[in-house]
Amino acid sequence: MARSHADRARVWLAGIRILNGALGIVAPSWLTRRVGGQPSAATTYAFHLFGIRTVLIGADLLSRDRDVRDQAVREAFPIHASDTATCLMLTLWRRVTPRAGVMLTAISAMNVVLALKARTRQT
Repeated sequence: MARSHADRARVWLAGIRILNGALGIVAPSWLTRRVGGQPSAATTYAFHLFGIRTVLIGADLLSRDRDVRDQAVREAFPIHASDTATCLMLTLWRRVTPRAGVMLTAISAMNVVLALKARTRQT
């Protein structure tokens, strides 16, 4: 059965979430260095905290239960829009390097686009 554009966007969004969340859980120091920071107890905690949340939401996007999937799709836009705004603010306030800020903002913005595309089937 061919998947719709909305379904493909949902699956891509799930894959990105699961990959990023898993990296946050198993490689928080590596991720911290990738965004130009120094690993610390606080960054490790933050990546673990958001990593598990991210993996679970990604799993919901792939759920066989349509109601669970649809709820995860509805929640994706505000989550990713908030993430994008946060990345943009961190960049403007110079809390991350310009390179890291552009990278983080672009990744989050791409997730917003995927979240909106995934919603097209629901509307």
